[in-house]
Amino acid sequence: MPTLRLTASDQAVCQRVVNALPDKLGGQDRRHTQPAAALGGAWGDPALVLQCGVDVPGELTRTSPCSVVDGVGWFAPADQIDDNGADVTLTAVGFEPMLQLTVPARYRGSDLAEAEVQLAPLIKKYLSPKPRCL
Repeated sequence: MPTLRLTASDQAVCQRVVNALPDKLGGQDRRHTQPAAALGGAWGDPALVLQCGVDVPGELTRTSPCSVVDGVGWFAPADQIDDNGADVTLTAVGFEPMLQLTVPARYRGSDLAEAEVQLAPLIKKYLSPKPRCL
């Protein structure tokens, strides 16, 4: 999913998030990304990929369900949730700018849950709260 053209304020917020990203996420070591100034991070091989400043997912509606982990709502498209062999793209809803985590299928389960827990404090610290998902 392409990132949006961010306001200077949102770009600064995303940069603070990126600067605070952990060296390990979901049990995976952080990787170098190109360009180095990208508003995101990557861990493991295949990589868990985090992007800050993404657009609202097309599948997300006002009545879309999400899972709440440590006060952060995560939305994933239903077809990805239903297929445990598929990669899953989670969007942290209820905060702006929006943050998205793409998780390869091999990390679904405890690594995915650990990543959601690890990211929650950063999301709540740096991003602005908005109405939450259901």
